[in-house]
Amino acid sequence: MQLEIVTLSKTGGRKVNEDACDYWFGKEFCCCVLSDGLGGHYGGDVASKLAVCHVLDKFREVQGCSTQLIETLLHTGNDAIVSEQKQSAELMHMRATAVILTIDTIGKLAVWGHVGDSRLYCFRKGQIIKQTRDHSISQTMVDAGYIKAEEIRNTPNRSKLYAALGNKEQFEMEVVPTVFSLQDGDVFLLCSDGLWEYVIENEMEQLLVDAASAAEWIQLLEEKVLAKGHLGQDNYSALAVWCRDSEKTEPPSEITGY
Repeated sequence: MQLEIVTLSKTGGRKVNEDACDYWFGKEFCCCVLSDGLGGHYGGDVASKLAVCHVLDKFREVQGCSTQLIETLLHTGNDAIVSEQKQSAELMHMRATAVILTIDTIGKLAVWGHVGDSRLYCFRKGQIIKQTRDHSISQTMVDAGYIKAEEIRNTPNRSKLYAALGNKEQFEMEVVPTVFSLQDGDVFLLCSDGLWEYVIENEMEQLLVDAASAAEWIQLLEEKVLAKGHLGQDNYSALAVWCRDSEKTEPPSEITGY
């Protein structure tokens, strides 16, 4: 299985980009990770970059595609942030979200997990078939029936999270229970809330149908963000993965975005 991977990360209307995203893959296994430093916590940009770098470094050491590995990678990102907090009083409260996707291109399998409100969407035949659940106060309100799912973007508590990297004692994560079998044409989108806040799910699907490549899809998503955004809008980031069952080209021996 061949993978087309494209990343996007912009500051939006902020002075500093507290988002980070990157990927790495070898001959068989691929790892994609996106992290968003929490606003209001000094060092969010440090936290997100620590998470991404340490997760990918760990993946290169122990490559694979399993629920246990996703748990290990999320703990690795959390431990890296907690360790750095101890080095500086200014950074002791920094936190970050994380969403991680691993793919076995030979076995055609995928596994993912996340902490916080950075999301993963899985598309098949142009439709969303899997979506992560936010670790947020707004999501609990949806679960309890107080608000509808489509209202989550406009609630006053939308950005309040109950789980994030950087909290050793109350560290929570969510990982898919079993490996996911891939099909030709499956697409993944990892994105921060700065993107999904402005692009609703049916728009993601329509833009995917309109795009001829991962790069074009990312461009269309960004155009939608910019059209709906405002002067002080949040950082926005995305990582798109298009899976193609093609033997036309050989996969590179190693690819990294950093």
